[in-house]
Amino acid sequence: MGNIYVIGPQASGKTTYLAALAYQPLKTKQKNKNFKVQALNEETRELADKAENIILEGASLEPTRLHVKTIDDLKVYSFIIEIQKKWRKLEKINLAVRDYPGEVFKELESVSADPLHEEFMNECLSKDTQGCLILLTEWRQGTDKFYKRVFKRFIDLMDKQERLHDLRLAVAMSKCERGELWPGRLDPENDLFAIHFPETLSFLKDNIPSKNLQFYAISTFGVLGNKDPRPNRKEELGKEGRYSVLRETDNWSPYGMISPLYWLSTGKRMKEDV
Repeated sequence: MGNIYVIGPQASGKTTYLAALAYQPLKTKQKNKNFKVQALNEETRELADKAENIILEGASLEPTRLHVKTIDDLKVYSFIIEIQKKWRKLEKINLAVRDYPGEVFKELESVSADPLHEEFMNECLSKDTQGCLILLTEWRQGTDKFYKRVFKRFIDLMDKQERLHDLRLAVAMSKCERGELWPGRLDPENDLFAIHFPETLSFLKDNIPSKNLQFYAISTFGVLGNKDPRPNRKEELGKEGRYSVLRETDNWSPYGMISPLYWLSTGKRMKEDV
């Protein structure tokens, strides 16, 4: 089973993405859906239940907290993804995914001496890891330079662990249902990253082999429809701040959720971003 790790800053949608992946309802708007996701362990089934009972009913998932004492306190979500392409044999991908708290990503910049964070990164960059899905979302002033510094540290650690040439990185713009991002989803490298994170993009392309680097756009909530590209989500105020929740459950059509996982697992790109 291939290990894939999901990392990114706080509030980048990591846990919500995994919950939506675990729960793929039959009533999604994708009529010709050519993939099927199955939960393989109890932790993943619990996550699917939360997605059904919380996200689809108008509440929110609480973000991952950094309250764990060891790496084993972080849950491992196991999936099997079946992908059926026209005229081709059914493909099955087994994935084990761990969701790291956003604090780990943030503290990469400061070269944190926290032994727990070091444990996280050692696992993330271990030899049995196929790749990392890295979710980015905000582009406030200074964010591009911050991401560049974080990736510099991340790449230094990759080099130290001898993973610089055999670890795949799928870097994704999350929450791309936003109006200013949605038109750029078809070519995220040029229409999203080159515009919003030009320094980060150039740094990654200069330091990661092209065969191990891909850029994606992901939207867990999607938009209301082909003729109504408004985000299919609304903002809700919770205990820890504002959260996004699904707006119209009958129109739920996530975008780009499977494609990066498929590439991380196989090294091959899907023709369609599903």
